[in-house]
Amino acid sequence: NSGSDKEIFNNYGKKVWNGTSNIKIVTHHWGTDINKGFEIYKLLDEMILEGQLNNVEFTYIGNLPRNFNFKTAQYIEPLQGFELAEELKKHDIYLTASKNEPSGNHHIEGAQCGLPLLYINSGGVVEYCDGYGIPFESKNDFTNSLQNLINNFDEYYKKVLKYPNSSEIMC
Repeated sequence: NSGSDKEIFNNYGKKVWNGTSNIKIVTHHWGTDINKGFEIYKLLDEMILEGQLNNVEFTYIGNLPRNFNFKTAQYIEPLQGFELAEELKKHDIYLTASKNEPSGNHHIEGAQCGLPLLYINSGGVVEYCDGYGIPFESKNDFTNSLQNLINNFDEYYKKVLKYPNSSEIMC
């Protein structure tokens, strides 16, 4: 089933991005398969390193593929439950680049914590993210989609506060 417990994954105590500080992007995965989005996560990490995204910070929570390391991203060991929800709430945008994902809960947990979604247009992820953020097709349009989400942050933040796909509804 999809959907997360609203008692854990909610926007209570979430601070809203003020539009001037660095915008904080987060993702999290248990799985280490490269298709979990590592092509995009690596791209984002490199863009920050090269100074192409000066106002962006990136955090990855979870397990990494063997011999995969970030250069600038903050890496946090896997978290779950309340600890994970509290860490997600410290961020502003939830990113998922997981290819061909049948559903997944990671983006749902991010949305329920009040993070607008930047998501790859692939698999079942789209059904759960549509209307609550901005899609991208590949690394070719990733930067434009990210900038579009930043520019329209307030609009998508208001929408994600009404995100309906909790475990209560989905089960």
